[in-house]
Amino acid sequence: PQFEQSSLQAVHQQRREMLSNVCSRYTRKRRLLRPDDLRHLVVDDTHGLLYCYVPKVACTNWKRVMMVLTGQGKYRDPLEIPAHEAHVPSNLRTLSEYSVAEINARLRTYLKFVFVREPLERLVSAYRNKFTLSYNTAFHKRYGTKIVRRHRPQPSQRALERGDDVRFEEFVYYLLDPRTQQEEPFNEHWERVHSLCHPCIIHYDVVGKYETLAEDAKYILQLVGADATVKFPASSKTTRTTDDMTAQFFQDISPFYQRRLFNLYKMDYLLFNYSIPSYLRLR
Repeated sequence: PQFEQSSLQAVHQQRREMLSNVCSRYTRKRRLLRPDDLRHLVVDDTHGLLYCYVPKVACTNWKRVMMVLTGQGKYRDPLEIPAHEAHVPSNLRTLSEYSVAEINARLRTYLKFVFVREPLERLVSAYRNKFTLSYNTAFHKRYGTKIVRRHRPQPSQRALERGDDVRFEEFVYYLLDPRTQQEEPFNEHWERVHSLCHPCIIHYDVVGKYETLAEDAKYILQLVGADATVKFPASSKTTRTTDDMTAQFFQDISPFYQRRLFNLYKMDYLLFNYSIPSYLRLR
């Protein structure tokens, strides 16, 4: 329907304008992109598409869709692709794998899109997924043990070895600890979107939102002329992190730490036009 398309175009025009206004207000000097900055940009040369994936913003389903789009008919239905397979690096090419000339040509001519989500809701979603599920032992070992060692008074030997019972409050202390980012960049699951996707350097044509996932996904697939049989999977997750759930996680975080955490993700709030959550006590 024509009307639906034009109202969507207006929405996306507004999001782009918002983004460019915030960028011009807050970024002094445009730096040059390094190949390392492009590892999150998945390339579809068939449809002329660049997708910057952000973990915890439907990125598994988007990677599945990209595998269908780039798979030369090998895959038909995104949901037939197992989740773990969508994350195998060799299944999709990223922009960092191309030469400088090829990178520039794609950045100039391809349709570029990114999907974003309310920043603290995304953060709680990452915490729940990586620290409260028993099967995520790699995260418990790699991050959990360090968080327990640094941010828990008198930890038990078991907690130090396993790191599988990190409390949300401890995770917050870890994020705000200056040593954390001095030692290594944030893990992609809690890194800020502006650091993963560089929206002030790369001009995205479409900024999709988790809150309007279905219509934004459909809009993008139509824009690139994807086969009509390619459908973005409908969300059926009953366990997904909601605003109310996020509010509960913040009940025990002091206003002092709430403000600091908000400031850590503030740029994402501004760039993508999210309002300050009502549950935060930022006084």
